[in-house]
Amino acid sequence: MTESFRDFEHAGWADPDVCATYDDQLSSLTTQSIGALLDAAGVSAGSRVLDVATGAGYAAGVALARGAEVTGIDFSAEQVRLAKQRYPAAKFHEGDAGSLPFEVGTFDAVVSNYGLPHFPQPERFFQEAFRVLRSGSRLAFTVWDMPQETKAFGAVLDAIGTHGSLDVGLPVGPNMFLFSDPSVCEASLAAAGFKACAVTKVLQTWRPTSSEQILKALKAGTVRTRGMLTRQRAEILGTIDEAILSALVPFKTAAGYEVPMPAILAAATKP
Repeated sequence: MTESFRDFEHAGWADPDVCATYDDQLSSLTTQSIGALLDAAGVSAGSRVLDVATGAGYAAGVALARGAEVTGIDFSAEQVRLAKQRYPAAKFHEGDAGSLPFEVGTFDAVVSNYGLPHFPQPERFFQEAFRVLRSGSRLAFTVWDMPQETKAFGAVLDAIGTHGSLDVGLPVGPNMFLFSDPSVCEASLAAAGFKACAVTKVLQTWRPTSSEQILKALKAGTVRTRGMLTRQRAEILGTIDEAILSALVPFKTAAGYEVPMPAILAAATKP
């Protein structure tokens, strides 16, 4: 049986080593957008918030600190375990973004921090978010900006395109940068019934301390990027590594690297 995109993503994020490496190497980057994400969703004290693709509870924890009533959901049992351990004051569930186990109008805000690239059917998530939100409340999500702006991803794709192959048998899923285009965000949210969509950019900087950290993060703390890198022909793996690091030389500092990795933040209201 051909592996589905959902099964591929689920298997990756079920791996405790992937979750731990992501936490160690990448969470300092991906948490930079959480404040803006919660602001866009109108999260404040007393808000009933649903954090979809919560991971280890990063956005959920910040929402709790604001005094919100927080529920998180993730399809990874390992991530849910980590989230419950870190933030016992929130409620966490194992489940899919395209089939949320909640009643109509349960929440004042739905947020998802970089969840969209992992969803096999993003439109189902938008429909479900619309369903579980009360009237007048907001959905907000972040995704990565285009590869030419997110310099680490651009380096990976350029290195593979030059020295390897972008077709390494990964299951077909939505383009990782589909929602980097504001017009796609606006059209998709409108199709689900949302109004007053606003799309902005959040400037962020990844600060790995060494080239080894960069390669470890990309190869062991991600799923789709790891799959693209590790499935290249063995004899060119070193060449691809060198090309990635060469592309990031302009961002070297005395302390390591400062790599631009901006996010796209979209938010909209349920009428």
